[in-house]
Amino acid sequence: MGAGNLEKKRAPTVVSEDMVKTMKHGSVIVDVAVDQGGCIETTHPTAHSDPVYIVHDVIHYCVTNMPGIVPRTSTIALSNATLPYALKLANLGYREALRNDEALRKGLNVFEGEVTNRFVAESLGLEYTPYKP
Repeated sequence: MGAGNLEKKRAPTVVSEDMVKTMKHGSVIVDVAVDQGGCIETTHPTAHSDPVYIVHDVIHYCVTNMPGIVPRTSTIALSNATLPYALKLANLGYREALRNDEALRKGLNVFEGEVTNRFVAESLGLEYTPYKP
């Protein structure tokens, strides 16, 4: 299974085509980083309607939006991951929660009319203003 992610950038290639060539015939690659370009050199995006392809006798499963095949389960997982942040915001208020939680600050994109996420600002050609608690 391949998974690699660099914030707002293409996933790094961690398995080269030469490495794929050395894999046992019939091996399976699941590249969950396919939405960010894939971390296996032989990866290309597929869909649930035609999910696999073979390169060098190695089966590749590189479906984009993999959670889409299990919407109920993925929604429950996402809800469980985000509920603690929602509770913190509800219990402390957004200003105090942002002051006390680095993860919330990292997820902040816009605050009081300023773009506080460098990647969002760069992608939209807008001025970046760091958030100051």
